[in-house]
Amino acid sequence: MSGEMLILVLLVITALGFDFTNGFHDTGNAMATSIATGALKPKVAVGLSAILNLVGAFLSVEVAATITKDVLSIQQTSGDDKGDIITGLSPTTALLIIFAGLIGGILWNLFTWLFGLPSSSSHALFGGLIGSGIAALGLSGINWHGVLSKIIIPGLLAPLIACLVAACGTWMIFAITKRIEESRKEQGFRYGQIASASLVSLAHGTGDAQKTMGVIAMALIVTGNLDASSVSHGLPFWIVFSCAGMIALGTYLGGWRIIRTLGKGLVEISSPQGMAAEASSAAIILTSSAAGMALSTTQVATGSILGSGVGKKGATVRWAVAGRMAIAWVTTLPAAGLVGALCFGIAHLLGNVLGALVIFGLLIAASAYMYWRAQKNKVDASNVNAEWDDSTNSIIPADVATETKTPVA
Repeated sequence: MSGEMLILVLLVITALGFDFTNGFHDTGNAMATSIATGALKPKVAVGLSAILNLVGAFLSVEVAATITKDVLSIQQTSGDDKGDIITGLSPTTALLIIFAGLIGGILWNLFTWLFGLPSSSSHALFGGLIGSGIAALGLSGINWHGVLSKIIIPGLLAPLIACLVAACGTWMIFAITKRIEESRKEQGFRYGQIASASLVSLAHGTGDAQKTMGVIAMALIVTGNLDASSVSHGLPFWIVFSCAGMIALGTYLGGWRIIRTLGKGLVEISSPQGMAAEASSAAIILTSSAAGMALSTTQVATGSILGSGVGKKGATVRWAVAGRMAIAWVTTLPAAGLVGALCFGIAHLLGNVLGALVIFGLLIAASAYMYWRAQKNKVDASNVNAEWDDSTNSIIPADVATETKTPVA
């Protein structure tokens, strides 16, 4: 196996690993409120979400096309050689840029998961790619127009719009149903929650699985194994199937730490609020996917949940938890970018193949350490709905932190 092919294989494995982390990192976007209100049992919720993520991944390639052309400037964008790698950039260097960017995205996903912070998997990926692209090519290596128009501006506006839409929806729901008995209202809206949460899961598969498809497609394009002009018409079946399967598997295993933050830590949520939040999220995510905008489903879902608290008179909104999330959002692009840049620097310094093997090893070691740390203070289906501790605002239920006697993440 040639050095270039070995790097390509490692890159595809790493891309599917990112897709897996995206699945369990973002399960809470769809199912956290349904689990919190009891509309669905925890394991049933993640199983349903996994199936719908799998289906959603086959519905569109618009976001995948965005990833291949609107983040990194490593392909010709016009002329007879449109889609070819830019002059002066070798396929191996292009692969290392993408590879290092993926590592930056995965490590930020795992770090925020460890602390129960629902940060954006999408922005972690983009940040990693931008950082490695700058390290390799300088500022000219980034398609700043595409980043601004398809990522940053939608990323800033999406949570605000989601918050407003969900707040209005929540207010309308409670205004219309104010004469209905509370217990009947809760029971009825739980069925609505199941439907709206399912739609969010379908939307998540439609948007997020494509981001990894786009990364793999970009790697195949720069190595001459895929025609760039074919991406907008569809991707090879094995790319779609493997990405759909990995995001579904990650979703099924459940990112319980983030589910707990969204379902219990942000807003004390009722079924009508949950339905309003999920319906708002689904509408915004599906609209953006059709337009090829790579929105963060996490930011949309979090904005919607906040809006459901704002829209209900007297609802409890934990603004300290929301502030901590906002800090994670702001730092996602630069933090993942820094890791991506460092990984590219290490790989370039050590030589292409050896460097790729070393940064892959670092990824495995860092991932294993964060998983080990998470097991010290475990959150799973059995305690995801435990009462939230307002004195610490920690994702770890008080009895778990006491039993393990280890620092609370």
